[in-house]
Amino acid sequence: MNTPLLIDSIVRQVTILLAQLGTAGGLRAPMTQLANQVFLHLAEELEAQGVSRKVSADMFGMALRAYVRKVTRLREGHTTPGVTLWQAVLEFIREHGLVLRSRVLARFSRDPEPVLLSVLQDLCTSGLVFVLGSGSRVAYRAASEDELGELARSGQDEGLEELVWALVLHEGPLSEGKLARRVARSVAELASTLSALCADGRVERRPDGLLVAQHLVIPLSAPSGWEAAVFDHFQAVVQTIVQRIERRVVDPAAPVGGSTYRFDIWPGHPLEARVQSQLGEIRERLTTLRSEVSEHNQSAGLPAQYRQVALYVGQCQLDREADAGEASEAQASPGTEEQA
Repeated sequence: MNTPLLIDSIVRQVTILLAQLGTAGGLRAPMTQLANQVFLHLAEELEAQGVSRKVSADMFGMALRAYVRKVTRLREGHTTPGVTLWQAVLEFIREHGLVLRSRVLARFSRDPEPVLLSVLQDLCTSGLVFVLGSGSRVAYRAASEDELGELARSGQDEGLEELVWALVLHEGPLSEGKLARRVARSVAELASTLSALCADGRVERRPDGLLVAQHLVIPLSAPSGWEAAVFDHFQAVVQTIVQRIERRVVDPAAPVGGSTYRFDIWPGHPLEARVQSQLGEIRERLTTLRSEVSEHNQSAGLPAQYRQVALYVGQCQLDREADAGEASEAQASPGTEEQA
């Protein structure tokens, strides 16, 4: 198995996606903590799969003690054990009103300054904290509840409802507290979003208080929610690949797996229109099927245990250049097919 090469190739593609998301709409999302986030998520997933800390440390090329220390540090803010640095900084600013940057740096002196400055930048970008002044007199003030409400109404949280909906679907059942931490907001700040989601049935609150969702539909013409759609697409692809790896042996009749089909076409190609129309036709067929399944489920009701089948369909177009030899082959065989 050439697993290292496969991992390297996948990481390269993921970094392309992250770079695109980080600059979407002219934004410049902070990337300072990205490496630490990846490390922590990998460590937690290895632990969830039953890999011992000693083996995990070896996989990262670290001594066990250094590995445990790093995982603990990333799970908690250095200065305030038990909470993340993001939460600790926000609470500190809220408690002290107008706070000079120098005072924040002094309060969290045990945390790396670049990480702390990234947290401050993220809090300001998200609208939870305002920055005032310049130079050595830069100060921060937490937004009031009224100001947060005004920002939400002005579109600061555009797309939040759909993203929360997607998170509840894929990671639920979730408590309000866990969901609030997942989206880096307080329970109070998330209350109006949850109320809207529960009011129209997109999210349900179980008798035990946990939040669940049964489906996610983002219309193609929706003015917001693209973030949730991207997350939903990516989650479906990752889960499909993971289940395919677990099965190892390919069974054409199995309900789990994926196929990628590539077609080499050009303007004037006799099958150009037919190839280009496939995405629309597949969407139409699956939308009809989903409606039929939903109608049956509404009348029959869901059993205590059921299986959700996620079928992902995507299409992109890549510009290619062929040399003379490839051009002659393309004329003889205009399409290629790859199956996984």
